[in-house]
Amino acid sequence: MENNFKQVNHNVIKVDGVSLVTGGHVYADDIDIRGMLYAAILWSPHAHARIKKIDVSKAKALPGVETVLTHKDVPRIPFTTAGQGYPEPSPYDTFILDDKVRFVGDRVAAVAAVTPEIAAKAVSLIEVEYEVLPAVLDARKAMDKGAPVIHDEKEAVIPIPVHYEPEKNLAAHVDMEVGSVKKGIEEADVVLDYEYETHYATHVPMEPHVVITWLDENARLVIRTSTQVPFHVRRMVSRALDIPVKNIRVIKPRIGGGFGGKQEILIEDLCSALTLKTGKPVRIFYTRKEEFMSSRTRHPQVIRLKTGIKKDGTLTAVDLKILMNTGAYGSHALTVLSNSGSKLLPLWRCQNVKFWGDTVYTNLPVGGAYRGYGATQSYFAMGIQIDEMAERIKMDVVEFCKKNHIRTGEGSPVFQALGEGKAGVEQKIGSCGLAECIELGAKEIGWKEKREKYADLRKSPGRYKKGVGMVALMQGSSIPEIDMGAASLKMNEDGSFNMLLGATDLGTGSDTIFAQMVAEVLGLDAHKVIVYSSDTDMTPFDVGAYASSTTYLSGYAVIKAAEKVKEQILKVAAEMLDEEWENLTIGDGKVTGRNGSKTLSEIAIYSLYEKNQFQIASHASHITHKSPPPFSAHYAEVEVDTWTGKVKVVKYVAAVDCGTPINPKLAEGQTEGAVVNALSYALTERYIFDDKGKMLNPSLNYFKIFSTADMPELKTILVPTYEETGPFGAKSVSEIGINGPLPAISNAIYNAVGGARMRKAPFTPEAVLAVIEAKK
Repeated sequence: MENNFKQVNHNVIKVDGVSLVTGGHVYADDIDIRGMLYAAILWSPHAHARIKKIDVSKAKALPGVETVLTHKDVPRIPFTTAGQGYPEPSPYDTFILDDKVRFVGDRVAAVAAVTPEIAAKAVSLIEVEYEVLPAVLDARKAMDKGAPVIHDEKEAVIPIPVHYEPEKNLAAHVDMEVGSVKKGIEEADVVLDYEYETHYATHVPMEPHVVITWLDENARLVIRTSTQVPFHVRRMVSRALDIPVKNIRVIKPRIGGGFGGKQEILIEDLCSALTLKTGKPVRIFYTRKEEFMSSRTRHPQVIRLKTGIKKDGTLTAVDLKILMNTGAYGSHALTVLSNSGSKLLPLWRCQNVKFWGDTVYTNLPVGGAYRGYGATQSYFAMGIQIDEMAERIKMDVVEFCKKNHIRTGEGSPVFQALGEGKAGVEQKIGSCGLAECIELGAKEIGWKEKREKYADLRKSPGRYKKGVGMVALMQGSSIPEIDMGAASLKMNEDGSFNMLLGATDLGTGSDTIFAQMVAEVLGLDAHKVIVYSSDTDMTPFDVGAYASSTTYLSGYAVIKAAEKVKEQILKVAAEMLDEEWENLTIGDGKVTGRNGSKTLSEIAIYSLYEKNQFQIASHASHITHKSPPPFSAHYAEVEVDTWTGKVKVVKYVAAVDCGTPINPKLAEGQTEGAVVNALSYALTERYIFDDKGKMLNPSLNYFKIFSTADMPELKTILVPTYEETGPFGAKSVSEIGINGPLPAISNAIYNAVGGARMRKAPFTPEAVLAVIEAKK
């Protein structure tokens, strides 16, 4: 579809760009409240223990200490920390403080004092007598007969009717089949059956978790927090502390990175409890060590994948089995597991598909929402297995992907079979640029020339070997028929507009693209739109920033509100110009008709001060009925040092179909940020534990993340399509890019050195060297 957009599908300077680069933005911690207290938390040194006795008398006696909280001092109400819509598809298995700890880094007690130093000193004075319990440190053993039960409390429950057996350490289960996998395997000419394993990682936002709470002049609780989900924070804090929602206000200022880690009600409950106890403002700010040990992680998975193919490349069966480790609490346990299937399996044309999965509790750090949300793990397995399937039948994997991927107008029974906590929604693909993504990516990386060349060079002498690999991907856009977004818009005397949004900008640029959408509808410059998000007292409801929903879901609410305002503007202008409003046009900051034109400022002033006075304003809500997938093809070129096993990514290409890119530069930035995150995950990031479940490397000195110095040549190619159900044809873009590097790099390593494949991540030098040595 040909687009003639003036504001969207163009690069517009971010509405908050100047403030960002000049240090003007105010983050959660950038305020100083008179009389503020500073909190410190006592963390569990044990993976699994019961608190037999806790003595806080010495801590309370320390001058400057205002209060100390233990499990005896707070309500015992179970809740989930997962920031999800109500009713949450995650178990209520968490308490503000409990008499049992379930991983090293679990909360034991909290102190509020007049300085951070006094608070830390007071924590060191708390005396705890633990009954150390046997721990589950291996997800494969979590459901063994006689395994320690991690959640033996009677209150643990999940608020929706799904499979949940905490007495067996089972936090979630998924089971579905379409067609007959048994029949598909029997019909196959080649059957592959392999196990894959993905690992722990955490989000490492520049700004750690931070919250400040206080009581306003009406004794209402105010929570200023770096969160992706302010309205979910309000609801869950209300539950945890047993106070009415109307008595809570949540303010989301500028966020210094989220990536899913701040889709969690992590410390807001505890900070609020300290404020309610003292009546004073309280601040909790995670250290980097606390961020590693006590926030949230990507769920590790053990994946068994069995596939069948015919010699002509037809897929006859896909049998996916996943064992997922949720750690000590079941945050997102069901939905991440479900997404591992629902964002992968519909991509491939296959009549016989089976998905079985268990999420289990262990006494290790807690899994949560992380960009990619389950798809990152499952694409690792499928991406490698597709490469091997193509090799087995002597077909170029590029041609294999082009032959088997879903196309515009096609559906998949998996869409309806797999939802998030319930059945999914039947849908057909409305837009798909994957074939073009595959072609353009292959051309950019030099696929045909390099693939065969590098395979031939395996046998030649030399320390360094090169290889190329690829993977095809899809994701989703919002959670259909579950989540909702809303926006409000009002006009000012100078023809500018205030837009209030519940949607949260995490640095993704969503405030800018929403301004562009309003500008497109109203025919003005995007910088005439003043965007404010999010504040539960001031802005309309929105589920927040997750599930690749912000542009696709909240964007349509913005357009609806803008269209209503446009109609009001035209009707006022019609009165001023003495014309029928349907005959008027709006653009370039004015309304034009046969009898002349009026500027938006003139129209605003007329509406506010002259005849038929009223405020030109509106609000709108939107819920989606589809989750149109973005598509992408990723290509990696690597160099492998066969003496040390070190892998260097030389070039990386990501071609992506996100529908209409509202702001192409921001879409490229989202893609590149996701790719860099995943390159780091694939090659360097890992949690190292001792035999008692304690993380040994909770520091950026020993948990290596990619920096500018590690970057390969990176090329992003936007492949425009038009999604009829999306705002101005847009789909999501922020998550899909993180799913490619694991399989693409693994396939490239295989192309470089041959032998066994890298089926376990990360690809550290010692792991790669082991594969090379095994080949010898």
